[in-house]
Amino acid sequence: MKIMVTGGAGFIGSALVRHLVNQPDTDVLNFDALTYAGNPHSLPAPHTTPGYRFIHGNICDRHALAQAISGFAPDIIMNLAAESHVDRSITGPGTFVETNIAGTATLLEAARTYWETLRADDRKNFRLHQISTDEVFGSLGAEGTFSEISPYAPNSPYAASKASADHLVRAWHHTYGLPALISNCTNNYGPYQYPEKFIPRLIVNALAGEPLPIYGTGKNVRDWLYVDDHVDALMAVATRGTPGETYAIGAHEEHENLDVATRICAVLDEMRPRPKGSYSDLITHVTDRPGHDARYAIDAAKMRQQLGWHPRETFDTGLRNTITWYLQNPAWWEPLLNADT
Repeated sequence: MKIMVTGGAGFIGSALVRHLVNQPDTDVLNFDALTYAGNPHSLPAPHTTPGYRFIHGNICDRHALAQAISGFAPDIIMNLAAESHVDRSITGPGTFVETNIAGTATLLEAARTYWETLRADDRKNFRLHQISTDEVFGSLGAEGTFSEISPYAPNSPYAASKASADHLVRAWHHTYGLPALISNCTNNYGPYQYPEKFIPRLIVNALAGEPLPIYGTGKNVRDWLYVDDHVDALMAVATRGTPGETYAIGAHEEHENLDVATRICAVLDEMRPRPKGSYSDLITHVTDRPGHDARYAIDAAKMRQQLGWHPRETFDTGLRNTITWYLQNPAWWEPLLNADT
């Protein structure tokens, strides 16, 4: 099997690539623009990893995409190329529109052109998998969950750009017959996550003795999924899912932001105690961000029932794994703290 991953140097993409290169009879092409959040140090070395290739390219570049696709001839394209940080989308939405919307449209056209050249059997077996987010559905109240039939109601520029991309993928499937699938996942966490994101930011700030910023009251709720469990789900969708279908991925691990911070502090108190006091003394409430969604939660019943997927890690075990990794790998994340972003 030949799998092309766009955005494979990012957090989720690199976890997917690390998984794929260990699979037998699988060739992998990683196509990534290496923006600030794309880190080559999260990836295997192409020259020492059989069956793995890396191309430095942007999905907005139709020519580069077309060359990469035709040269590699993938069976599956998994699109993780995206700007993904909500705060950055608020201060600079243009990049999100360009990459997440225009870039997805460019990828779809390049993939369609390639797909139309394939023999009948290869056309039938080809897949394009759009990896998306639960944020396209907007915000939940105290009850209920998102599912595959939830209406789209994005509230941030990031969420709106991902919603737009999903609609384009659906349109290319229904209009042109391109065998495409979409998955919408809850918040991921785990090793190799860029330290601007919530959980790693709390970890690295705590280790530096800096404030642990919590927006507003800290009562906002997220459904957390360990990144390697997400990778397993992505492989199930890409290889066993039905074109034209959407799959909601989540772990049923809902936690308030303040509770997440408290848990991280408790694990750090155990693993690397402060000279005086608890890490929880560093928790600091800051002004809430605009349009901050109150709660996300996913009903992943379709994934369990149709594809046989379920997460292996609980939030407690996944969080402990994550904290352990950051404690053991400062050489990976420390340079990112002072990087020019």
